[in-house]
Amino acid sequence: MGTIRRAEARDLDRLKDIYNDAVVNTTATFDLEPKDDADRRTWFDAHQGRHVLLVYETDSGELAGYASLSRYRERAAFDKTVELSVYLHPDFRGQHIGGQLMQAVLGYAWRCDDIETVVSLITSDNEASIHLHEKLGFSYCGQIRNAGVKFGKRLHLNIYELTFI
Repeated sequence: MGTIRRAEARDLDRLKDIYNDAVVNTTATFDLEPKDDADRRTWFDAHQGRHVLLVYETDSGELAGYASLSRYRERAAFDKTVELSVYLHPDFRGQHIGGQLMQAVLGYAWRCDDIETVVSLITSDNEASIHLHEKLGFSYCGQIRNAGVKFGKRLHLNIYELTFI
């Protein structure tokens, strides 16, 4: 068992490492270059209010992963919509931690009066993430074909949503 809590500044190095592993080794993100400390600090700072960043900390104090609700788009009409992201350190994948993080962050969104829709953009080959989203009640909205290219492979992007209204 571990603990899910809000991320703190002391977590930044581990959060950066978890994300950069996904950048370098997976198609879970369309980023092609690892992020530096300044980028991750800006990202962290953007998640100190309504846009929450939760971490899963093991009993031994190691961060296994995180879930975030981020601003979906810059235009004000999108303010009641957030984008969900979940990333796990490779040593902790397949241990149901992603589901626990998603349930916690969705619980937060449910209680937040100014969040009505949670959107997830999932690479079509990320079957584990697709399955988890569907299990937690997300609806498939469509696909952007050939949305990106990574590792020499054309990638499609599946769009999922969960609404609270």
